[in-house]
Amino acid sequence: MTSISTENPAQVPLKQDASIIGLVGLAHASSHFSHLLLPLMFPVFMKEFGLSYSELGLLMTCFFVVSGCGQATAGFAVDRLGARPLLFISLALLAVASFLASFVTGYVGLLGVAALAGLGNATFHPVDFTILNQRVSPLRLGYAFSAHGLTGNLGWAAAPLFFATLSSLYSWRTAYLASGCLYILILLFLYAHRAKLSTKVVQRPTHATAEHDFAFMKMPVIWWCFGFFLLSTMTLAVVQSFSVSILKAMHGVSFESATLTLTAYMLCGAVGMFVGGFVAVRTPHSDRVVAIAMGCAALLLALCGTGIFGATGTMVILAGTGFAVGIGGPSRDMMIKKATPLGATGRVYGTVYSGLDVGFAISPILFGAFMDRGWYGATLGGAALVMLLSVVAALGVGRRTIQKNSFNLQSA
Repeated sequence: MTSISTENPAQVPLKQDASIIGLVGLAHASSHFSHLLLPLMFPVFMKEFGLSYSELGLLMTCFFVVSGCGQATAGFAVDRLGARPLLFISLALLAVASFLASFVTGYVGLLGVAALAGLGNATFHPVDFTILNQRVSPLRLGYAFSAHGLTGNLGWAAAPLFFATLSSLYSWRTAYLASGCLYILILLFLYAHRAKLSTKVVQRPTHATAEHDFAFMKMPVIWWCFGFFLLSTMTLAVVQSFSVSILKAMHGVSFESATLTLTAYMLCGAVGMFVGGFVAVRTPHSDRVVAIAMGCAALLLALCGTGIFGATGTMVILAGTGFAVGIGGPSRDMMIKKATPLGATGRVYGTVYSGLDVGFAISPILFGAFMDRGWYGATLGGAALVMLLSVVAALGVGRRTIQKNSFNLQSA
């Protein structure tokens, strides 16, 4: 295993940090791309297989239940085995899921694809943050978290363009075949640069016990972090899964225009992530930054739900919501880092970020029922209300991080 740099952060070349950040960012983009493997084809699946919104929502619930369970487990595996092997396995699973999606003939096949893709998605957050925290200079971590979030949004933004273009030029099955090939290319590229992705496995004394492995779970701040991710992600799931259908139903927007609006939301989120990186390294109170950003996003989303601004205004405001959420992204990751005990990075990030998967799993079922009843405005309004609850959770994390610092966790 390649040794981890122990140089003075000020002496570590920018190029060295940038290359690691770029490689991890590519992996993160591929993870977020997988979140939209199925939702973007929901209109196609409804027409071709006669599915309801609730059935489509269950597909995403399956994806994120598998991802969430796998992510919590993957955190322990990363701490024991290192991040790199799990990263390569995940990319291979996503490639296989994409190839299988091109051959599905019904709902059961789609459920299988959702489960396999969810398993492939499971390891990315504990893998990514373990690599960044070990390999990137501490003074540049704020920018690393910004780039990490930005590339994730770019992965979301690329997916609608990728699938809309290929499915319109060829077919939706061809688009899935191309997606599988894309994942293979990313896997080969990262494997070629594998030396930069190595991490140090946490060495545990022989007397270490399972109780010690789970000691971090006694800390209240961990569960407040979990709750924050659950709530904030429920809102994001509404935008990803149903915004295209909502725009079409409420304002008669074409599929192409609605899809471009979703891409604009993700691109604005990426810009927000970039700006938020500078905010994160200059603001010690990460929780307050997150709360303000999420509060603004909730207000904008609620305005979209009223429908009073018409088609164009709603699309613009929805894109602006992405910018507000993006601003808080790097501060969110700094907030989690401050709450993480030494030597438990993989375990904590795996547990905390599984809240993201739980939110993604719950939201499509809950708001899919709203959509089936034609409550399109209420769907956006409900998502805004949940986002406001995440503000409370973020502030709770900030208060309990101080308590965490006095928590005596044995060194690994």
